[in-house]
Amino acid sequence: MHFGLSEEQEMIVETVRAFVETEIYPHENEVERSGIVPPELGDEIRRKCIDLGFYACNFPEEVGGAGLDHVTFTLVERELGRGSLGLTVFFGRPSGILMACEGEQRERYLLPAVRGEKIDALAITEPDAGSDMRGMKCAARRDGSDFVLNGTKHFISHADVADFVIVFAATGEEETPKGIKKKITAFLVDRGTPGFEILGGYDSVSHRGYHNSTLSFTDCRIPASQVLGEVHRGFEIANQWLYGTRLTVAATCVGRARRVFDMTLPYAAERKQFGKPIGANQGVSFKLADMITEIDAADWLTLAAAWRLDAGLSADRQIASAKLYASEMLARVTDEAIQIFGGMGLMDDLPLARFWRDARVERIWDGTSEIQRHIISRDLLRPLGA
Repeated sequence: MHFGLSEEQEMIVETVRAFVETEIYPHENEVERSGIVPPELGDEIRRKCIDLGFYACNFPEEVGGAGLDHVTFTLVERELGRGSLGLTVFFGRPSGILMACEGEQRERYLLPAVRGEKIDALAITEPDAGSDMRGMKCAARRDGSDFVLNGTKHFISHADVADFVIVFAATGEEETPKGIKKKITAFLVDRGTPGFEILGGYDSVSHRGYHNSTLSFTDCRIPASQVLGEVHRGFEIANQWLYGTRLTVAATCVGRARRVFDMTLPYAAERKQFGKPIGANQGVSFKLADMITEIDAADWLTLAAAWRLDAGLSADRQIASAKLYASEMLARVTDEAIQIFGGMGLMDDLPLARFWRDARVERIWDGTSEIQRHIISRDLLRPLGA
């Protein structure tokens, strides 16, 4: 077994980390204070990412992406996790689901998204349908060669800066072993389409500057040519996409935890109380030992799941385990870091309180911890008939 990175991977890690430190870190405090990323700053980050050759690095080379394998892309996400999400979103990783585009959709949506000319957003969650995707009420009915969409989506990340939205809506029902479930279809909907409004979202304690929006659809007419994939097959497409985003959450949690640890270790070595460094006390040194052990464990768990994808092996359980463990690890690490820093850890002079608040949402979005435990336990028990 080989656990080292290739020379190319080492170079990519160093390049992305340097980008985050020079292009993201300097703006974090202002974004945290104002809750806003100025449009010109977002455009500047996107342009520099394109110049660096990393925009849409999660897409294959045949459509203009960098063609990174899953392990290398996970390393990129890990380094981006060190920075403010409100800013790193402009580093450009379009939704992988756009690979389902066909025909004219490729020229209108896929390729412009890969080139950085358009930004997409994904709209699944509703007020009454989060983890229960099949329970969504946003619906589209067929009307000639069009679909007419009605309903509401909320918690839609970065829809405020998106040029188009990938919207999932109920388009029928089917009988399943668990009763009647909605059939789901994905649609490509442009900003400015009549009947489609992007409204303000909720103020969140996590990831300030990374906004969520509420989307409203009122008799919004969408040509059938803007169905992404097949009619009624959106649930399968969404599930395939969600596993990738859960791996991203795990990777970014690891990156953020390492940044927190990199701040905490030297502080414990330099800060003196009662005539000696606080790190000399087991009450602190044992916290550091636990923190780095958990960070390393989450890192290897995440990279191992990415490796399975590259090897063509099933990875649903491993991705769920990585997302579950890394997100809960980040909560523990940020909390312990604040404990080591004491009162200063909660002051705005340091970013620790921000990391602590940001960590809370990681156990919720892209599948709650409870959903991950369900996936893991189901994978273990189903082969035994339970």
